[in-house]
Amino acid sequence: MKFYIKFDGIAACKVIVREHLDALGIKYEMLSLGEIIINNKISEADFDKLQKDLARYSIEIVSNPKNQLIQRIKDTIVELVHEPDMPLTTISVYLSEKLNLSYGYISNVFSEYTYSSIENYFIIQKIERAKKLIIEEELTLTEISYMLNYSSVAHLSGQFKKTTGLTPSMFKRIIERRRLSAKTS
Repeated sequence: MKFYIKFDGIAACKVIVREHLDALGIKYEMLSLGEIIINNKISEADFDKLQKDLARYSIEIVSNPKNQLIQRIKDTIVELVHEPDMPLTTISVYLSEKLNLSYGYISNVFSEYTYSSIENYFIIQKIERAKKLIIEEELTLTEISYMLNYSSVAHLSGQFKKTTGLTPSMFKRIIERRRLSAKTS
């Protein structure tokens, strides 16, 4: 038997982290954007166990302040792209307001450590969301481009092709063919 699963990686990650913190008896507050405040003293052995247990799920505890900021930037962008009603704002304004830092600083740190721009990461996340919407939803490209705040279907298609090497229509046909061949096998 073959089946497909649909999941929310962010929600799954939060559940995994909560379960492991609870199992160790650690008192905590889970904030948005992957931030956790530990409310009680945690032994080095428990912290090491937590790190090791979370690593099994490819979840990493980030301790370097600049790496923490980069992770917060990435999480904020992913959160923005997955909002049901993506706000009509620029990525620079959104990040500055959410992280309470100047966009120049945010952009410089991100580029310095990732060797890529925030804008490029934002586009990649939007295209990943577009792919997910094409695969899971019965939406037109017009609806998808509207959901992701593209000015037109042509703009979405251009970025999609530049990022994936395929047009959205070609991507959709490939997915449909795979589904058809999976049903017949």
